[in-house]
Formats: sequence, structure tokens, C-alpha cells
Amino acid sequence: MEQVLSISQPVIREDRISELEDIDGLVARYRAKVLRTVAFSMGDLDDAASITQDCFLQAYVNRAQYRGDCSVSTWLLQIAYNLVRDRTKTRKSQFWRQARLQAVDVTAAHLPSAASSSESQLLARERLEQVMTTLADLSPSQRTVFVLRFVEEMELTEIAAATGMALATVKTHLYRAIDHVRTRVGDAKKEVSE
Repeated sequence: MEQVLSISQPVIREDRISELEDIDGLVARYRAKVLRTVAFSMGDLDDAASITQDCFLQAYVNRAQYRGDCSVSTWLLQIAYNLVRDRTKTRKSQFWRQARLQAVDVTAAHLPSAASSSESQLLARERLEQVMTTLADLSPSQRTVFVLRFVEEMELTEIAAATGMALATVKTHLYRAIDHVRTRVGDAKKEVSE
């Protein structure tokens, strides 16, 4: 039985390494997931696209360093998380983030659905805007953990692997993010109903 396990592990690792060799296939499979995660973390689609591109470049260049301890998806998200963290630490990024927070947002979220009425679409857009505004108030770590858990539907252990945080730290960030979102969105909901 032990022999089967030791044989299957290298085979799985080799499959994952060969997946990293095909950069076009890698981008086709994981680009949307990485871009979505980075966009929610950064709040800026242009920065997110740039970081996503850098993520795949780094993954391809450093593919020999992939150990196979986690899935390729988790490894890519770990690279993306590190790039986001590095980008948000720079002074230039802080200036533009502050400017973006003070600017008026002229883009509107679009949630098309043939089954829902105009009123329900409007309510859904308003709710999404409330959540997005609330996410902008979170720390970068809290926002990243929240997005990975609820947008990407990752397990807590996968989030810990992708971010390099301890599992307890992930749980703390998630608890605080959920509490903040519930408080803010719940308060906004109460104001609307009153």
C-alpha cells in the first residue's frame, strides 16, 4: 500500500509540472480565476490585469520551483497574492488608491438576467455596490481572504496555502471581514427600510 502512494505522488506532481509547461493552456484555464481574485483585492481592473499578467509570467519563469504540495490553482493564487501585497506596499499605489477612493465612480455594475425584474436587478446592483464599498474598507488581508472564500469558494486550508498565512490567521481575517460586511450592509439595509 505504501508503495502505491509513493508511486502516485510523483505521477501527480509530474502531471502538474507538465501543466505548467503549457503557458497558453495555463492562462486559458486559470486567468479568469486569478483576474477575478486580484480585481476584488485591488479594486482596479487595470492594476488587476497587469498583476494577473505578471502572475502568469512569474509562474512560467519559476515553474521549476513548483514543488507540487498544492494544486496549480492554489500556487497561482499564492503568486498573485504576493504580487498584490507587493503592489499595495508601494507609495505610488497608495497615492492612486487614495485618489480612486475619493473619485466618483461612473461605472455601474451590470447583472443581466432575463428572469429578474428591473426592480430586482436594481436592488441586486445596489446590494453589490454596498458590498463592494464595504470591501474597500477592509484591510488588504481581510479583503483577500473574504474574496477567496466567497468569490472563489476556496476552503480555509487552501486560502492559508495561497496566502502563506497560518490557518488561525485566515480564520481571524475571515471572521473580522464577515462581521464588518454584515454590520455595514445590515446597517445600510436598515436605513433603506426606515
